[in-house]
Amino acid sequence: MKNLDIQPANTLELQRLEEEDTPINGRFAERRKPKPSRAWASLRGAYLPIAVVVVWQFVCSMQWVPATILPSPLQICESIKQLAQSGELFGDIGISLLRAALGFALGAGIGLITGLLVGLYRPFEQILDPSVQMLRTIPHLAITPLFILWFGLGELSKDLLIATGAFFPMYINTFMGVRSVDAKLFDVARVLEFSRRKQLFKLILPAALPNVLLGLRLAIGIAWLGLVVAEMMGSSSGVGYLILNAEQFSQTAIVFVGLIIFAVIGKASDSLVRFLERRLLRWRDSYRG
Repeated sequence: MKNLDIQPANTLELQRLEEEDTPINGRFAERRKPKPSRAWASLRGAYLPIAVVVVWQFVCSMQWVPATILPSPLQICESIKQLAQSGELFGDIGISLLRAALGFALGAGIGLITGLLVGLYRPFEQILDPSVQMLRTIPHLAITPLFILWFGLGELSKDLLIATGAFFPMYINTFMGVRSVDAKLFDVARVLEFSRRKQLFKLILPAALPNVLLGLRLAIGIAWLGLVVAEMMGSSSGVGYLILNAEQFSQTAIVFVGLIIFAVIGKASDSLVRFLERRLLRWRDSYRG
């Protein structure tokens, strides 16, 4: 009889707990509220550009600003369509991408190696760093005529100009990343008898990776700036030349086409580096806001 008296009470208690644990209960429902996916959250970044385009089109439709000064988004889309149909748009984009890739690979590669050497060895820092810090303050526009005089108007001068811009942010961030490695880790490496090569690949590079990736992002941005300067100063092809040629004939819509191309490709390359950061730096416990 004792067991028969206890069982209904236990059954009622289980039913009460199940009812409290259902999503109807406000407290549990709030805890179980699903978080928005990363892809959906990333779409929030499109809110501001869409709002700007809507206001922009409205202003142009009301004819508050002349089309020669500010063409409407629809006129810009029509210019993109015409350039794409003629084949001129894709040809210029391909040439600019090739120039940017070659210059960036050269400059960022040398900057990475130099930053590692200067960060690892104090004699290299004493010899190289003062000169590098002096040269990095010289703007692109100041050295472009010199590059043209030395190397002519060919591809070499453009690639070297882009490489010069990509070198400095990669060098500085790699150097700072190496020097920010905790000294206690080297004591642990000596206890574990790590070789110099093992210290580099197992200790220094992983610890310096956040700074290296930051330098990569900055180097990509500076490489695009160098590309614009190179193509607008002396070139007969590329997106920069497209902008310069349109400016001479007062084709404002085509100027905006070139600017949009630079913005879209620059954002895509930056997003690629951020994707690499998320993949390679998953171990880092940092504040996400």
